[in-house]
Amino acid sequence: MNTLIKLLKRLPLYLLIGLVALYALFPFYWALNTSFKSESEMFESATYLPENPTLKNYEYVFRDGTFLLALRNSAIVSSAVSILSLTVGSFAAYALGRLRFKGRTIILYIVLSMTMFPSISVLSGLYTIVREFGVFGTPLALIITYPIFTLPFTVWVLTSFFRGLPAEIEQAAIVDGATPFQTFRMILLPLTAPALVTTGLLSFVQSWNEYLFALNFTITEPSAQTVPVAIAQFSGKVARQEPIAEIMAAAMIVTIPLVILVLIFQNRIVAGLTAGAVKG
Repeated sequence: MNTLIKLLKRLPLYLLIGLVALYALFPFYWALNTSFKSESEMFESATYLPENPTLKNYEYVFRDGTFLLALRNSAIVSSAVSILSLTVGSFAAYALGRLRFKGRTIILYIVLSMTMFPSISVLSGLYTIVREFGVFGTPLALIITYPIFTLPFTVWVLTSFFRGLPAEIEQAAIVDGATPFQTFRMILLPLTAPALVTTGLLSFVQSWNEYLFALNFTITEPSAQTVPVAIAQFSGKVARQEPIAEIMAAAMIVTIPLVILVLIFQNRIVAGLTAGAVKG
């Protein structure tokens, strides 16, 4: 009886969780469902399951050399941006989280304020910089501009994590004769693994999905475009065809690996995001 009462009390919570999950997952399910439909079935009626599932849409996407090249570009750019953000961000976070100097709180809030600027507001300035550096129309243009929005988040999360590490660990390393850099590289940095995984993965996902910069900096060079731009420029097999099913298939191809990565590292992501939330 007590078990039934407890279950009834929790029923509204379970219903709310179910509604939120349905709201979040239904667009993903509908895209997956559409990717297995033929063009005729897709426009005839809206069905929750494909009547005649087909893999032709995926075959079309994998035969598209431009899409495969864009997939490679996205992997290179996203990996490079993640590594760059973690390398620079870890040094900055160590300084802001462990060292004592005047103005570090102000600097930290300035770093945080950089995330408040919309991408379009800095686009014109970055466009000029990319032109001046001579990297316009290359993946390097994206690698040097994406840290604008991945680095502040990385610094903020890692700073909270470094602050949460016990001071005794660093003091013991100094007593044993370790230099500040050795203490950072060999002792403190390995302890920040959850935060490194979190920020690295989120930087990777953010770079993978970014569209505005990728479109403007590679618009004249299709061979340097990333997957969001390549998918947006999909054309049909015949004139005036809207390749919706093919676009959904391509979206599934680029989304499922990210979902798998998040599921694999979900525990470390939660640990990294909550790092420094409780002091003790």
